[in-house]
Amino acid sequence: MRLLVCSLEDKASINIRDRLVESVDWKERGIFGDHPLLIHGNDVLVTIEERHLFADDIDKRVRAATDMDIEVVLFLSRHKAASGIPTLTVHPIGNIAMKADFGGKPGVLVPSAPDLMTSLLRSMQVHAEGLGYQTSFEVTHHGPSLGTPTLYIEIGSSEVQWPDVKAGQALACSLLEVNVLKATKVIGLGGGHYAPRFSEVAMKKKVSIGHMISNHFADLANDEELVLAIKKALEASDGANLVYVHKKSMSRSRATHVKGLVRQLGADVIDSSGLEDL
Repeated sequence: MRLLVCSLEDKASINIRDRLVESVDWKERGIFGDHPLLIHGNDVLVTIEERHLFADDIDKRVRAATDMDIEVVLFLSRHKAASGIPTLTVHPIGNIAMKADFGGKPGVLVPSAPDLMTSLLRSMQVHAEGLGYQTSFEVTHHGPSLGTPTLYIEIGSSEVQWPDVKAGQALACSLLEVNVLKATKVIGLGGGHYAPRFSEVAMKKKVSIGHMISNHFADLANDEELVLAIKKALEASDGANLVYVHKKSMSRSRATHVKGLVRQLGADVIDSSGLEDL
């Protein structure tokens, strides 16, 4: 089942939850914490008091309370950025660096859900058409810590957008109507926080993108640290053995060096020419 998690500390989370509840018929199946546990088809929806970032082991807690087979976790969330640009995002979670300033564990990546996450990005673009929102991935960042494949789906980028009912409806429809395409699984390496190249490729190619490592981390890491990060990202991306390197985001010599590090791991590098069109 898919576990959808709403946080009462998050206005966008409540917005998305309420739009989900309005959209289809949910059945109450007891209480989780102090709030109703709702079921619709293959989805279970819970509401928690704490911020998502610190909801460690929410997958285990729901399993223990319900005996449900939770296969993937989706956090309904807000997104905040100084730009304030209206944006709908999805992203995998975990801490690539050896620090955990925003939940999770230092240097630990949570399993990602490449097929679902990439398919959701495409679904979001369809359902958000005409609303004035950008749709994009974000690279891997922040907690909480879980053992189940997990992703965040978010409304941003400021408190102006968080309660936007139309944005909430777009994400609710995306979640309920997504057609999950199973495709070539890759991780992304390079580019900025919003992973524009990986977002663009996902819209055009039969590819499923898991964890993504930005240049911000890659440029600060030594070779040993970067190799370890790539290794962990592959292992936590549902069997991926391919790395999509955003070559244009780095110098030619740097791209060549990074590709060499990838191949040291026994993985391979791929670009758009190696992917089938949608």
